[in-house]
Amino acid sequence: MKRLHIVISGRVQGIAFRASTRKAAIALNLTGWVKNLQDNRVEAVFEGENDHVESMRRWCEHGPPLARVTGFDLHEEDYTGEFMNFTILYGK
Repeated sequence: MKRLHIVISGRVQGIAFRASTRKAAIALNLTGWVKNLQDNRVEAVFEGENDHVESMRRWCEHGPPLARVTGFDLHEEDYTGEFMNFTILYGK
């Protein structure tokens, strides 16, 4: 099991990035969350099977069709199993 904490920059707000991330994460049976940051980046935590988390990492390199990802900070953390599902967090 694996956990990744990612902060994605570029054109990632106002284009349904969070909703698309949630849909992709659920399709991969991942848990965690995604939220917008005040500086126009998106932050997310993903937990699940190693290969599924890796697939999600690759997805985040491009995001949904309208996104223009220019970079992201990636940190592998200890898997905790603390999440029951994958959610969108609101509020910056």
